[in-house]
Amino acid sequence: MKRAFVCAILLFMPVRSAAPSHARRLAAGPRLAESVQVRAALEWFDRNLSWINDAQAKLTEIPAPPFQEEARASAVSELLSESGLPARVDKIGNVIGELRGATENEIVMLSAHLDTVFPAGTDVKVHRNGNRMTAPGISDNGSGIAALVAIARALEFAHIKPERTLLLVGNVGEEGEGNLRGMRELVETYGKKLKAVVVLDGSGTDHVTTKALASRRLEAMITGPGGHSWSDFGMPNPINALIRGSMRFINTKVPANPRTTFNLGQIEGGTSVNSVPYEAKIKVDIRSENEEELRRLEAALRDSIAAGVRDEMEPPRDRSKGALEWKVELLGSRPGGELSPDSPLLAALRTADEFIGNQSRTERSSTDANIPLSLGIDAISIGAGGTGGGAHSLQEWYDAAGREAGLKRALLTVLGIAGLEEAKSR
Repeated sequence: MKRAFVCAILLFMPVRSAAPSHARRLAAGPRLAESVQVRAALEWFDRNLSWINDAQAKLTEIPAPPFQEEARASAVSELLSESGLPARVDKIGNVIGELRGATENEIVMLSAHLDTVFPAGTDVKVHRNGNRMTAPGISDNGSGIAALVAIARALEFAHIKPERTLLLVGNVGEEGEGNLRGMRELVETYGKKLKAVVVLDGSGTDHVTTKALASRRLEAMITGPGGHSWSDFGMPNPINALIRGSMRFINTKVPANPRTTFNLGQIEGGTSVNSVPYEAKIKVDIRSENEEELRRLEAALRDSIAAGVRDEMEPPRDRSKGALEWKVELLGSRPGGELSPDSPLLAALRTADEFIGNQSRTERSSTDANIPLSLGIDAISIGAGGTGGGAHSLQEWYDAAGREAGLKRALLTVLGIAGLEEAKSR
């Protein structure tokens, strides 16, 4: 019944009906775009590319390190409000703009994460050369948040009234140790009302993430008494133990299928070159298409760190000068999940692709869509158009050429699942 209802919206039919054939679903995209209002929204993108590019540059130049997204959130909130969407910031920092629908107890969410991987103090000045922009975070996720505010403007310009309520959200906590806290809060807040989630993450139109890649972020810490490099030589050294354990761990074999990866992303410790450190720690990211492989890798990390400590404590270390202690803590866990191939949301995306003449592949990735997918809520993650590269590096770049295709794709997908209020009068 749920699928029939959504398909009825897609086809602007006045009553609910049986699920449409594949051919009729392909026709939904063009029929949706036959609406004068939708057509006006699509044309808005073509006429306002310069404004969208400028908005992306301005938002990217507002630093948004993990757990410090407030300034960028404020700017996005202002832009959403200027677009006629009453915007608010929730208790953990998500910016939420609401376009109330005829059916207020059913919600479709369009989201883009505000945060970047770059720490405070990173130079985020955007350098522009024609359509090409270069800056840390310009694509991931400058392109996503620019698309979010552009879609808000297009909806307002065209006076579109959806059947289901639309939420346009700039969410926190997608990167690093954010542990998807923004999306977790949103899903918990809206619960059963949430019918579909479309995530805008990065650039491109060549893919759609329908499978959530499970991952875990861990921190291994080794502590000891610390001392002087000369007078306390022979004292067990936490950095030595961490290196010993890390060498064991990076030799862990992982399968090609199911695809499984690990990354030693950060290492810290020590106070000076002539001091035996009192602490050393390393942060590790592990990912797999299989939950059992995740558990195996986590166990391997714990075993490796324990072995590193044991090896460091072996003679000729002076045990009278203290011992080492270790622990491995879970910093974050992203659950897995998968969208059904016959999901109305995927059908809406495919009809949008058909309308703009685009082909896209399904893929597995780790995004904000992990949370709704893990709970059985229809969700996808897509690029916001244009092209980009160098993500998570200081040389990150974005080329805005052709970005309007991504904007139209996202808008048609969202409206394809939310429907238009005018369907009632047809």
